[in-house]
Amino acid sequence: MLRRPRVHAPSGRQTRRSGPPRRPAGRSRVGGSGLFDEVKQVDAGVLNVGYVDAGPADGPVVLLLHGWPYDIHSFADVVPLLTAAGHRVLVPYLRGHGTTRLRSAEAVRNGEPAAMGVDAVAFLDALDVGTATLAGFDWGARTADVVAALWPERCRGLVSVSGYLIDGQESGKAPLPPKAEYAWWYQFYFATERGRQGYARNTHDFARLIWRTASPKWDFDDATFDRSAAALDNPDHADIVIHNYRWRLGLADGEPQYADLEEKLATKPTITVPTITLEGDANGAPHLAPEVYAKQFAGPYEHRTVSGGIGHNLPQEAPQAFADAVMQVGTPRTSG
Repeated sequence: MLRRPRVHAPSGRQTRRSGPPRRPAGRSRVGGSGLFDEVKQVDAGVLNVGYVDAGPADGPVVLLLHGWPYDIHSFADVVPLLTAAGHRVLVPYLRGHGTTRLRSAEAVRNGEPAAMGVDAVAFLDALDVGTATLAGFDWGARTADVVAALWPERCRGLVSVSGYLIDGQESGKAPLPPKAEYAWWYQFYFATERGRQGYARNTHDFARLIWRTASPKWDFDDATFDRSAAALDNPDHADIVIHNYRWRLGLADGEPQYADLEEKLATKPTITVPTITLEGDANGAPHLAPEVYAKQFAGPYEHRTVSGGIGHNLPQEAPQAFADAVMQVGTPRTSG
């Protein structure tokens, strides 16, 4: 079972991790242990997926899912912590990133949430993995949430940065208070033709701006950024990103094969698997307070706020805190 919070919080379900992570959060090692030097490829559903596979082949599986505009290197310092504890760790590039490609030239460059959830399940199927602990942030957290909600039998446990991120197109059309709308400025930029062209033309500069604003206290260096920005040179990247954000506003259609799944997700189904949600104390990206979404988790649940100037890219900024959460929800529970 999930441990009780170390310190009392008003909701009785939150933990604030005081002090810095065990490694300084401001830098991420470039190159690390070399675990990410070998990227494998596998056909999985509509994709050919590039991924890292580390740790013992017979260990309990952890699936780590990155966000936008980031890549698999967000987990460069998390993976060694998990493999040292005996886990097999899979880290795929999401569609539109790195060496992952759509297998058909005619395929829609689709970024809707249900498609990404199906991608994750197809990836597990392709590697003959029945169940895994899912963990992610940003787009990756939303994808992990989708899998946990729709296919709980495939999810041993869940770690989701910024909590419950499932939503539907209709609610995405509803206006927010002005301050909240301001935080989503890039979504409205992407809704325009100017924004589509601007992102395609200035992808790396745009990504660097998001990194800075989403993690204002993270002192990453050029080498760390450049290592991840290379994944954004994927030929489908800009189209998938633009579709993702336009879909959220109801300005782009999804594909018919995902319609039933999106209908289910629009009801905001509860998540029943053991879950830990995480939030950095300096997250500059749009996010809800944990008390808003706590009710969406019907199984064993705990929220942790990670302090020390931790922003949106929490696995890279606070790898030990992220790995600790993964190892806890991924540990088989005993009764009694």
